[in-house]
Amino acid sequence: MTTFRAEDRTDPPFASDEAATLLGFLNYQRDTLRWKCAGLTPTQLSTSLAPTTMTLGGLLKHLAVIEAGWLNQFFAGGVAKPSWFDDLDRDDRNWSFTSADGAAPDQLFAWFDESIAVSDRVIADALAGPDGLATLSAEEEDGNRISLRWIVCHLIEEYARHNGHADLLRESVDGATGE
Repeated sequence: MTTFRAEDRTDPPFASDEAATLLGFLNYQRDTLRWKCAGLTPTQLSTSLAPTTMTLGGLLKHLAVIEAGWLNQFFAGGVAKPSWFDDLDRDDRNWSFTSADGAAPDQLFAWFDESIAVSDRVIADALAGPDGLATLSAEEEDGNRISLRWIVCHLIEEYARHNGHADLLRESVDGATGE
């Protein structure tokens, strides 16, 4: 069973450069999701809170897909093939949520950590280049290439929004509350 506590998170730096600050906030949000999903059974990770069908396990898999989609596939052009990629149903917008139902906690965390490891490698490679956070994506969205800065900010927003959902879901599962 995966364990992760609130105190295991690393706070973002109070005074640092832009990249370190953004990555600090991204990692803090990633760790917040780990904390909210840690120590739960497959049944607990598959429990929803009406009126939504969203689950904590679904959030883990959804954010693994989001990480891989934005950084690995879109930004870097597909530097690694996620282990779950062949199972992806592109016609089902809710695939990451529904396919997580009943999955083993260790598997959900493995998919999540796998995507983050690739994302971290992609970010580090871009930051080592001459354009840093201004590096543009390999792919286009509506005819525009998007900067790494925008993508990292978007990921922070995505995690923060879903961590709010995770707070409510976790409290409904076992009463655990937190920030």
